[in-house]
Amino acid sequence: MTHPDLPNAQAIRSALEGSRRGPLRAKELAHELGVPKARYRDFKAYLRKLEEVGEVYRIRSNRYSIPEKINLTVGTLRVIRSGDGFVRPEARGAEEVFVPAARQDSAMDGDRVAVRIEGRPRGQAPVGRILKIFERARPTVVGTFRQTRNFGFVAPLDRRVSRDVLVPQGMGGSARSGDIVVVRISQYGSSKQNSVGEVERVLGPMEAPGVDVLAILHGHGLPREFPTKVEDAAAASAEWMDRPGERTDCRDLLVFTIDPVEARDHDDALSVRELENGKFLEVGIHIADVAHFVREGSPLDLEARTRGTSVYLVDQVVPMLPHLLSSDLCSLRTGEDRLAFSLFLVLDAETRVREYRFEKTWIRCRYGLHYQQVQDVLEGRGTVNDVVDAALLKLDRLARRLRTLRRQRGSLDFDLPEARVVLDDEGTPQDIRKVTQLDSNRLIEEFMLLANETVARVGQDKRLPIPFRIHEPPPAPRLDELRSFLASVGHSLPRGRVDGRALQAVLERVEGRPEEALVSTVILRHMQKARYDAENLGHFGLASPAYTHFTSPIRRYPDLVTHRVLHQALLASGDVPERWGGEFLEEIAESSSERERRAQQAERDSVEMKKIEFMRRHLGEEFQGTIAGVTSFGFFVLLDRYYVEGLVHVSTLGDDFYRFIEEAYALVGERSRRRFRLGDRVRVQVVRADKEERQVDFKLLERLPAPAAN
Repeated sequence: MTHPDLPNAQAIRSALEGSRRGPLRAKELAHELGVPKARYRDFKAYLRKLEEVGEVYRIRSNRYSIPEKINLTVGTLRVIRSGDGFVRPEARGAEEVFVPAARQDSAMDGDRVAVRIEGRPRGQAPVGRILKIFERARPTVVGTFRQTRNFGFVAPLDRRVSRDVLVPQGMGGSARSGDIVVVRISQYGSSKQNSVGEVERVLGPMEAPGVDVLAILHGHGLPREFPTKVEDAAAASAEWMDRPGERTDCRDLLVFTIDPVEARDHDDALSVRELENGKFLEVGIHIADVAHFVREGSPLDLEARTRGTSVYLVDQVVPMLPHLLSSDLCSLRTGEDRLAFSLFLVLDAETRVREYRFEKTWIRCRYGLHYQQVQDVLEGRGTVNDVVDAALLKLDRLARRLRTLRRQRGSLDFDLPEARVVLDDEGTPQDIRKVTQLDSNRLIEEFMLLANETVARVGQDKRLPIPFRIHEPPPAPRLDELRSFLASVGHSLPRGRVDGRALQAVLERVEGRPEEALVSTVILRHMQKARYDAENLGHFGLASPAYTHFTSPIRRYPDLVTHRVLHQALLASGDVPERWGGEFLEEIAESSSERERRAQQAERDSVEMKKIEFMRRHLGEEFQGTIAGVTSFGFFVLLDRYYVEGLVHVSTLGDDFYRFIEEAYALVGERSRRRFRLGDRVRVQVVRADKEERQVDFKLLERLPAPAAN
């Protein structure tokens, strides 16, 4: 705002919200706010700027209102695989709005939009239509170039972008039909017209080595290299190792890391010792002191803030910080002196936190352990040495007790398996394995959760400007859908408000039963997504009144921010700069949530590409599996032999016409009443594996009998 004597955005919104005459013309609004006639032109120009960003909305009669008063919701569009989408509102407490693909106009995933609510089906999210697009999230699209006689077009690889981008004659560069390209949009389309663009970069044929990874990187806007000034700043930051500041020397403590075998960055380590009275244990949670090297406002800091998080693709990492820091200076490497930010917790026999203290420390990790190695110790099948084994067993006892208490208070444990892609030296996938959590994974998880909760409580009690990690309860319509589904499989949820204890009770009831994976998956799909926020709204999934991220500053920017605030508030002057709160913190929370979502999608795409590449070698083969997802266009089958999912399209079920029954997660034949639903066992044949379509297709061979309960 360049005119201090004019009303600001909040004053304008308040006037429109309180207007008893409904929407106001610009002159009426100016009069209401006492704007001098000489400044009316400036006021009107500012009003147009507010309209461009969605703070106010101008209707056809040239009158202004705020979106909420005229049945509009401003938020971000998130498109799902089917092409339908949801608008996540910016206003606190507002409901998500479902937007069918046909009502999205030309909006794409990630765009900031205004949506008008047009209906509210009973027990479901409101349904709307996008009326305006304020901000475009995608300047470029990655896809397959096709050339026709008069023009070219790009078919997007991302299924959330539903329409091709037209490429006028002469704008295709050196691209040939079938090449994967990056096209920059020069003119966005409408509900009736495709967008128009120019080929900016040719990546090559999809089957050429490395093109699939390049497509993912460009498709999600992930940077491959660091700018020279950032690399130079990383090299210069090495001098901070020789200027450690005031620190506690903890190099005599037995400190060790526990990570995956292939881990390169180690940002957390543990220690445990009995205190003199023998009644309490002191657990040390030692986190890499990244903030010591990455100073606020430096090129390193600005680049880390832009990236937001490290991205872990199947065959490479896109780090948040240059490798000199992430894999060396900040990484808690075995046998090397490192700077840490340590949290020491004194726990009693019931694992209650009796005392805590934060210290900047020198540490030296004595052992770099991996999960299976620790698991062998816990199961009595292996050993490191007597001292380390004893420490691991103490930590395991504490972790088991912490997990029990957490589940009793209503924390949700889904324990769903993940896919691990096994590559050869050439980067070719050799196996797709199902990986489940070990007790050693849970050991680390429990102490990281405890550290994050402790930091969040400190932040809440002292009103520190840290980005909280929040997880809101599922809205009422989603709970109603979940109740209907659970009733259809013989389980129930209480009416009214539901807490985590009720959901955890369901998860425990189905443990070991044939419907366990089905119920766990459906409950998870009805949860909100966790995100960062400047305001503490609690964490439903953990049943925690306050939660944050503190334990991974090498790979998550919010953790780095939390470290800075804690150091300033608890170990330095105690005065936290005002600029670290307010709009700055809100922007950090919002951008970090967005970067996290982008990273998660890129990681999923990377795994899917390798799965497709792997399954191309198994075309024609037959496998048994379980229906893991049902939609109006078919059902997805998860194989037993390999942890791979593929689609049986409804058009291949030629024996009947099948309708999708959403509340039952089932396809039902109109004549035969034959049903295919989540959890059903089937035998299928692999008929297609297409990288460009990002799809594995199966043909149904037969249904199999349901497995017996365990």
